[in-house]
Amino acid sequence: MKADRQLGRASSFILAGAMVVLFIVVGLASMTMHDAAGLSEPSLRARTAPPSGMPAPTEDPTQNSTADAASMSEAALNARPGQGPVPAAAAIDCPGPTVRVRNKEELYSALGRANPGDVISLSDGVYSGNFTANRAGTPERRIYLCGGAGAVLDGGGTDTGYVLHLDHADYWVISGLTVRNGQKGIVADTVKGAILQKVTVTGLGQEGIHLRRNSTSNLVVENTVRDTGKVTPEYGEGIYVGTAVSNWCSVTACRPDESNFNVLARNTISNTTAENIDIKEGTIQGVISGNSFSGNGMTSSDAWVNVKGNAWTIENNTGTDSPRDGFQTHNILLGWGDHNLFRSNIATIGGRGTAVASTPPMNNTVACSNQVIGNGRLSNIKCTHL
Repeated sequence: MKADRQLGRASSFILAGAMVVLFIVVGLASMTMHDAAGLSEPSLRARTAPPSGMPAPTEDPTQNSTADAASMSEAALNARPGQGPVPAAAAIDCPGPTVRVRNKEELYSALGRANPGDVISLSDGVYSGNFTANRAGTPERRIYLCGGAGAVLDGGGTDTGYVLHLDHADYWVISGLTVRNGQKGIVADTVKGAILQKVTVTGLGQEGIHLRRNSTSNLVVENTVRDTGKVTPEYGEGIYVGTAVSNWCSVTACRPDESNFNVLARNTISNTTAENIDIKEGTIQGVISGNSFSGNGMTSSDAWVNVKGNAWTIENNTGTDSPRDGFQTHNILLGWGDHNLFRSNIATIGGRGTAVASTPPMNNTVACSNQVIGNGRLSNIKCTHL
């Protein structure tokens, strides 16, 4: 009888273990896909639900499990603003063309054959389709895709598809084009040293520009991003860096998306249904500088900029028409949303909003050089004279 009871207990443990495994598999399979690479994505995403086995997020960092800290690299733990190999925030000129493109078939061919040093020049016209660049340049010999505002990449619809996908396409320069009419505008996956400059990104079902899958040291400068979130308003960010923790398992093998050292400078962002700029947990030491923000049309967020990463520098930006706050930090996982620096920003805030709202304050710094215009307050934490 004792052996029977032991066998019964063993069977029960095996069954329970099998059920747990099944639950985890089903949970991962059903994970939302806003940040993931597939073209078929559900319309809703649990923005703050962590992967299986990780604790639920909280606004109080003292309540999170120390398991979260294990997901942070030594660099992330010690990150401070102003450090890291960030690129210079300067647009560069396109050289003379080596390849001239006049229709979508020629564009597909040029992208598929691109080599370091190539300069692909687009004539004015509409190029219908979803386009992918997956060949890498080098720091010394970049690959260029250049055109005027009349050279239009059109994804053909806002329900599915990335209009332009940079996939392991290091050291590309995308310059001057118009990108429109896709689920997402420009998506960079595992890209280093790219420059997205002077591009108009408009008319998207979800976000305009997304840097993810450990895309590092990229420059997003002097672009115009507008009219996003037409299908899924809660995903309608203008510029999005990193991946929400809820999607780490489907995007970066359950590790943080370390899309670090990216610079977002002098962009004009408006009529986004979600944040103008959204910075995710897992990212460090980027720069948001000299941008112009507008909260007009924002229905699924209450601030222009939301920072959940670490050691970002947010400076010299201006914003108007805030739904509530100008800039926010949030702590989603233990140690994240910390050591960010806000200085010399000008925020026009109405009602009872706050120019810089840090929730919780953690070790974020709000310089006294920030300005608030209107009835709002400067910050929920004491400003620092730098």
